[in-house]
Amino acid sequence: MYQKTVLRNGIRIVTEKIPFAHSVSTGIWVNAGSRDENPLERGITHFIEHMLFKGTKRRSALDIAKEFDSVGGFANAFTSKEHVCFHAKVLAAHLPLLTDLLSDLFLQSVFDPAEIEREQSVIVQEIRMVEDTPDEFIHVLFQEDFWKKNPLGLPIYGTVQTVEKLGRTEMLDFITGRFNPERIIVAAAGNLDHQNFVDLIAPSMETLNNSTLLPERFAPDSHFFSRVVKKELEQVHLVLGMRGTSQLDEARFASHLLNVILGSSMSSRLFQEIREKRGLAYSVYSFCHSHEDSGMLGIYAGISPENIQEVLQLINEQLCTLAQDPIPEAELNSAKEYIKGNMYINAENNDYRMNRLAKNEFLFGRYVSFEEVEKKINMVTTEDIRAWFRCIYSPDKMASMLYGPVEIGPEIPEKILRQG
Repeated sequence: MYQKTVLRNGIRIVTEKIPFAHSVSTGIWVNAGSRDENPLERGITHFIEHMLFKGTKRRSALDIAKEFDSVGGFANAFTSKEHVCFHAKVLAAHLPLLTDLLSDLFLQSVFDPAEIEREQSVIVQEIRMVEDTPDEFIHVLFQEDFWKKNPLGLPIYGTVQTVEKLGRTEMLDFITGRFNPERIIVAAAGNLDHQNFVDLIAPSMETLNNSTLLPERFAPDSHFFSRVVKKELEQVHLVLGMRGTSQLDEARFASHLLNVILGSSMSSRLFQEIREKRGLAYSVYSFCHSHEDSGMLGIYAGISPENIQEVLQLINEQLCTLAQDPIPEAELNSAKEYIKGNMYINAENNDYRMNRLAKNEFLFGRYVSFEEVEKKINMVTTEDIRAWFRCIYSPDKMASMLYGPVEIGPEIPEKILRQG
């Protein structure tokens, strides 16, 4: 059962009671992420995420860890382009401890300068780790070019240079300017009573009164390019991208179904053609990156240098086929069952339900039932998918990047992809 309460300062509390669950998952969400940072703040949201576990006025970092461990609980946080979330999960009997700990972390963290200095080194190592992981780093490079001149395209963790310049004053100023009550949602799912949960967390959360004028977000323009980045590696990493759907776009259901058919499942066309039939790649997939005002449909493959052109040809053939030929009903129905199956299996997890509560509240201002989503998925036709794909797919509106031991120039991928 879903319930919602709006506190006096505008913070929204949304819960979903799951009577058969033994646990409760809770998250404090802020509708602020890396896209809301100015050039001197790059990586500050992610840095703040780290620092909120480094001690409060009442607890040391060790105290925080011990309290969660003492009840078999779990706590973590994450930063995305548009959100930062501090979340935890405990048995239902320990909900009072969870709400006290989470609110203490969120509202009373001390941002000790010595801890900040230590954590700077940790984050720099995190940045270096990503740079040393080519199948991950190519996505960072690709997004920078695809959404260039917009902070949405920049890496969440910032740069070594910006991170090393961030300090306590900058973090506290950012919190005051971005962590405003109207941007905050507390979400919880599991075996809980809504009013009891509100009574536990409202007194502390209602003390927050930041009211700074929030910066406006600007939707990015998509940029189409062909780029080669040479690097001494064992493999070449390939990413292609085109415009996708936003999280609010009604065409998102057609987009996600096409993604399943194209490359996000083991029976998908790219996986079968490139890996299973020809053995040209171990990892090949398509993906959707969706944000509140924009999106990207992309393809990744890790391949040997000598197979670049053949793999590009195969990808191009699959894209052309999707634009020209209707998807067989059996294949579409299978994709629908794949998405619905994943949704309902994930629905057995409290964390998934808690995440879903917060995101739907941010995007739609309401609860979106699983039945409503299932209905929208079932309504998509093969012609809906083809019509949408024809609107976004064009050989001259596709970006490509090769990263690794590449011996060809960027004109070769561009020429192959323009044969569509």
